[in-house]
Amino acid sequence: MEVFGTIEDYGHEQIIFCSDKKSGLRAIIGIHNTALGPALGGTRMWKYNSDAEAIEDVLRLSRGMTYKAAVAGLNLGGGKAVIIGDSHKDKTEALFRAYGRAVESVGGRYITAEDVGTTVRDMEWIHMETNFVTGVGGAGGSGDPSPFTAFGTYHGIKACAKVRFGSDSLNGKKIAVQGAGSVASHLVEHLCKEGAKVWVSDIYEDKAKALCAKFGAEFLPSDEIIAADCDIFSPNALGATINDDSIPQLKCSIVAGAANNQLKEEIKHAKMLRERDIMYAPDYVINAGGLMNVASEIDGYRRDKVLTQAEGIYSILLSIFRMSAERSILTIEASNAIAEERINAIRHIHGNYIGRPNINR
Repeated sequence: MEVFGTIEDYGHEQIIFCSDKKSGLRAIIGIHNTALGPALGGTRMWKYNSDAEAIEDVLRLSRGMTYKAAVAGLNLGGGKAVIIGDSHKDKTEALFRAYGRAVESVGGRYITAEDVGTTVRDMEWIHMETNFVTGVGGAGGSGDPSPFTAFGTYHGIKACAKVRFGSDSLNGKKIAVQGAGSVASHLVEHLCKEGAKVWVSDIYEDKAKALCAKFGAEFLPSDEIIAADCDIFSPNALGATINDDSIPQLKCSIVAGAANNQLKEEIKHAKMLRERDIMYAPDYVINAGGLMNVASEIDGYRRDKVLTQAEGIYSILLSIFRMSAERSILTIEASNAIAEERINAIRHIHGNYIGRPNINR
């Protein structure tokens, strides 16, 4: 990997490599764009196969956060971080406190939060070393953002159904949910309560089966979920699941889920979905509820405000689908255009963010 060439291709402002041999910390912070404000995005802990794979992931994820914040109307930039390690085996207080010191050293240009492989407990360890962290527990903290990600995704799915089927009711709709983690669990609850027929898969089958038993969904093995005969396929695990191999297998009318970077190659695979007459809900739009939740801490947390914002993802997606139809462009191109127009309109006022935000708790 040509590191600087890759960074330039993605348009990043800054990449920070963090290392602490004694605690075992190996982390990468990606700051993509701070024209709208400080970069806010979660820290993912994952056992990557190589350093290059970790770099690629943080670049893609942090770029997505820029667009997510812009489309959601938040005064935030895009950032993301990864800690290289096994979240089931390698977590220690020392590791997360060392990482907290690294976040503190960035001086407020990056604010972290939960992501895949990290929890509220981990954020509290980070908070021992820095105030530039959201999603912590206690007074003024927003806690686990996954219920809000799921709530926004649920309303986004309803918006997709409204456009594709003429009604936003999900009663009786067949929905295949890939993933049984925190976000997927809350999403499955919403879908089942509305009367949808839901299938669930996960690489950890026991988690998927327990989720199905709890809410009355049906289990499918991971290698069968992509080809499930359904109305809506909902990716809620890791990214790049919509690719050359999976798209020909899809038997759905809509792809709408909370996973980040669902399209392995953004434009190529969005075009392939359109050629198969499958509606695609841009992932960074439909899953913005979690970001809205942790962002609320910066100005003083209000749960009712966050729920209203997350419900508004319904209207944001309707505007994207309308622009896509009017301009004859892909839905991902429409959402990118909305984000870029907002960023470019404000960039000349702010430039790059250099201040220190005050996170109220």
